[in-house]
Amino acid sequence: MFRRKQTPSQENESAQKDVKVKELKTLIGPLSGHSLQYCTDACIRRYLEARNWNVDKAKKMLEESLKWRSTYKPEDTRWNEVAHEGETGKVYRANFHDRCGRTVLILRPGMQNTAVAETQIRHLVYLIENAILNLPEGQEQMSWLIDFTGWSLNTNVPIRTARESANVLQNHYPERLSVAFLYNPPRIFEAFWKIVKYFLDPKTIQKVKFVYPNKKDSVELMKSYFDMDNLPIELGGKANMQYDHEEFSRMMAEDDVKSATFWSGSDNNKLTVVSKGYSGGAEVVPEPLALAPPAS
Repeated sequence: MFRRKQTPSQENESAQKDVKVKELKTLIGPLSGHSLQYCTDACIRRYLEARNWNVDKAKKMLEESLKWRSTYKPEDTRWNEVAHEGETGKVYRANFHDRCGRTVLILRPGMQNTAVAETQIRHLVYLIENAILNLPEGQEQMSWLIDFTGWSLNTNVPIRTARESANVLQNHYPERLSVAFLYNPPRIFEAFWKIVKYFLDPKTIQKVKFVYPNKKDSVELMKSYFDMDNLPIELGGKANMQYDHEEFSRMMAEDDVKSATFWSGSDNNKLTVVSKGYSGGAEVVPEPLALAPPAS
């Protein structure tokens, strides 16, 4: 394979970024356990990127994440603890990747089935971690597809929950989201969006795309990101599929084993489990099993 040769200015910029990665690693100091596994060079680069390569700001952000992870322990959550949140399929990992190989999370706010913010957020965090677990080698980001079918003010999450969810994604999973498609949101959602935007940083806002099935540019945008044969009909594609909670639960139980193996620090885990995008050298993850056979 041939690589495009970098210009002198690009090489200089790359070298400067490498220096900042080393500088931030030094400032963070010695780490152990899960924090050591988490803070790879790729991870540090994401925090620097999120803070426009300002080392001091990235250091503060990373330290806050390490503190959050040490108390919240997202890597220790197991599916059986949050499975009740997923009974309606309001958030699940799709059985396909986008055209760049990114893991896809499908969110269906109209299928909201619970009212406790704490467990709703833990369910989302679990699936973010699971999406990272299933990233192919060389890919660090995920795509979100948000289907507004059935959404109303009655099923809408409270502003406080939306704010907390946004804070977790932005502050503790920087540069993990590549793009979020809001598919066919009703007009009334615009008022809610105007409030939510205040919680989002400019980089995150740029990743949010409103798409409508009756607009040609929206359809073309979706086609540029997804194989329409894989995309569910509800999201403008051709796949006629239904969420199967029992099948998805079996898949999550298998992934729980992979996650536990990785975080156990086993010497053999690079051979048996994907590195969750935290470090290199992992094998490419196969396409996940289908959630259900096509609906008749």
